[in-house]
Amino acid sequence: MIAASELILNPDGSIYHLNLKPENIAQDIIFVGDQDRVEKVTAYFESIEFSTQKREFKTQTGIYKGKRITVISTGIGPDNIDIVMNELDALVNIDFATRKTKEKLYPLNIIRIGTSGSLQSSVPVDSFVMSQYAVGLDNMLHSYCIDSISNTEIESAFIEQTNWDLQKGKPYVIRCCKALEDQFCSIEFQKGFTATSGGFYGPQGRVLRLKIQDPDLNRKMDQFSFNGMQITNLEMETAAIYGLAALLGHHAISLNAIVANRADGTFSENPHETIDKLIRYALYKLI
Repeated sequence: MIAASELILNPDGSIYHLNLKPENIAQDIIFVGDQDRVEKVTAYFESIEFSTQKREFKTQTGIYKGKRITVISTGIGPDNIDIVMNELDALVNIDFATRKTKEKLYPLNIIRIGTSGSLQSSVPVDSFVMSQYAVGLDNMLHSYCIDSISNTEIESAFIEQTNWDLQKGKPYVIRCCKALEDQFCSIEFQKGFTATSGGFYGPQGRVLRLKIQDPDLNRKMDQFSFNGMQITNLEMETAAIYGLAALLGHHAISLNAIVANRADGTFSENPHETIDKLIRYALYKLI
């Protein structure tokens, strides 16, 4: 039995942070970072059956072209993903009455629709990147046993080529779900290798008033190559989603709207239009 201190429920029986009950979510779940983006997705639904919000976690479940879909805002960063992924898994794979894991586990399909910055001139603003692989530069996933799901060969190459300081933790590399990759694959998407940062400023090489540990890290990441594969873009959730999904038996894919290009120093002239196009295309491929 899972103790009350480990699986925390609200007085109404909903899971602690997400404020959700098992019946409130669909099998197909779209992740967005910004809570305001939830309704930009569900605006295309024919109907909405459920809506709630607690903190930055806003959820709506409804019907799009006959398919039941849930949209959740995760907020920013791997720490928030740890909350969202574990609580979603608990909703479908733990019996709240007995506080025991169910005998038959239920897989969820997680589709992240997010914004990202490109690291390569070959990945222009207003384009879309499907994250085939992701490298986690945070330490969150190392709280779990990940040896069975991580790609140690790519990890070693990344550490060597960037001269990574292991005092910051060991980077981890996780692949997306192959079935979802096949489902969403099209000429609209460039397959990419996404870097997931644990922060927005120093961890991504931005300098305001604080010196950073490795001022050359961005350049070294830009130049990284493994069997011809380069790091295409940088964001803050994908590797954590892929890692927890793989560990928990769920399926995950991350779709990135490129709104900035660091190599060219450019930014999208109409990022909202680019994001809306990605939303519409993701919904189309989900049906």
